[in-house]
Amino acid sequence: MARLLLGIAIFAWLVVPGDARAEGLLIIANPNLIVATPVPLSQIAAIYLLRVTSWPDGSHIVPVNREAGSRAREEFTQQVLQEDNAGLAIYWNEMHFQGKMPPVVQESEEAMIAFIRNVPGSIGYINGSAPRPDVAPRLDVKVIAYVP
Repeated sequence: MARLLLGIAIFAWLVVPGDARAEGLLIIANPNLIVATPVPLSQIAAIYLLRVTSWPDGSHIVPVNREAGSRAREEFTQQVLQEDNAGLAIYWNEMHFQGKMPPVVQESEEAMIAFIRNVPGSIGYINGSAPRPDVAPRLDVKVIAYVP
């Protein structure tokens, strides 16, 4: 059932014009990643909170965030991490004292896509209304989940 819903979401993202669809988020990964999709949002949260640091094949995970204050990051923080900015700041202060650094940050959708495309093991997110592959250059990333 989850695969069907993900398939419908991706189909709608590809076919429906940008201004007629809800944004949501696409969780994307390096195109060479071998992982069963959709990846549960609870696992994606664990990745971003550095509770899970390796993919099933043993390769290192490189989580990537959008910049603080971006709509995509705000939506991701609320919907996937189920946190607010203040709670997340406290979490990362605690992690800092354990020697753990927060995810890498990219300042735009284009930078996020380029980073994910080129860095093995990377995972990120883009707006569900990002340019369609038939209109813009191919995204060439793997969609592993959808956040409505």
